[in-house]
Amino acid sequence: MSIYILGIESSCDDTSAAVLRDDLLLSNVIANQEIHYKFGGVVPELASRAHQQSIIPVVDQAIWQAKLTPQQIQLVAFTQGPGLLGSLLVGVSFAKAFALALGIPMTGCDHMQAHILSHFIRKPGCKHRVPSFPFLCLTVSGGHTQIVKVDDYDKMKIMGRTIDDAAGETFDKAAKIMGLPYPGGPVIDRHARKGNPMAFSFAKPLIAGLDFSFSGLKTSFLYFLRDRLKENPSFISEYLDDLCASIQKSIVDILMEKLKKAVEITGITEVAIAGGVSANSGLREALIRAGQEGAWNVYIPEFAFTTDNAAMIAISGYLKYLKGDYSMQDAIPYARSRMQ
Repeated sequence: MSIYILGIESSCDDTSAAVLRDDLLLSNVIANQEIHYKFGGVVPELASRAHQQSIIPVVDQAIWQAKLTPQQIQLVAFTQGPGLLGSLLVGVSFAKAFALALGIPMTGCDHMQAHILSHFIRKPGCKHRVPSFPFLCLTVSGGHTQIVKVDDYDKMKIMGRTIDDAAGETFDKAAKIMGLPYPGGPVIDRHARKGNPMAFSFAKPLIAGLDFSFSGLKTSFLYFLRDRLKENPSFISEYLDDLCASIQKSIVDILMEKLKKAVEITGITEVAIAGGVSANSGLREALIRAGQEGAWNVYIPEFAFTTDNAAMIAISGYLKYLKGDYSMQDAIPYARSRMQ
């Protein structure tokens, strides 16, 4: 028997709602918060206020696009964490009220696990290719960088993680140093396609095991530009494309080096990527090349499922529903990931 799931995502600065029938996507609505652009980053208080303004119309639109009524929803899945507590609280509170009003169950989902599970969303009329268990997933976003071994939908183990900054944050900081607008990752990606990735080189971390570090790379990039700007004040504008291509290559190389090492250690050749940075063209191309060279089966999410979205929360909720894993009305949001 099929079930209709409403997913709600409000962990950072995007308000999103989606509806699934089992694992089939019926709608996925996202309201972006452009107010943060002029500040060069997300302002938590402004984010939570914007979520309060957007949550009702976004949910209403998602249910309407799915051609349903609220009374037909049978399960509410919501992001419980990690994320900004003020933002999470809006989504959690709405999910509780919606579930209570309709007398239906609800389930809290982990944002990072949901990114991984986005690979299991089916779209109408599209071929559905999913990873086989066990598989490795490089989960890369503005706040997290992890290599996760996935044994089942609810059995995930972090094999490596960043010890300081995330890859997405490094993209944004590099863009800010060059005077590019926020969010910086997509802007760097666009310029990188026109530049020479071998033009400049920057310091890379020497971290043992599968953990990542990006703070040294950021510092190296900052000092490199500081010294060049002393010699030529127009250095950034003259070499912008090459700078973007070079810093992107440095970040992607760090990610791929650890991912290849994880494949070597585990012997697992089912390899996926997830998270906002998985939209980066350099990373996608590097994963495809590595897959061809190492005979991996690689899985790259659709662009719509790379950023924060409620469809991934809904599929996570559906998979939890199959195992009878529900949340109570006293569920509270959490800021830091509970994945181990």
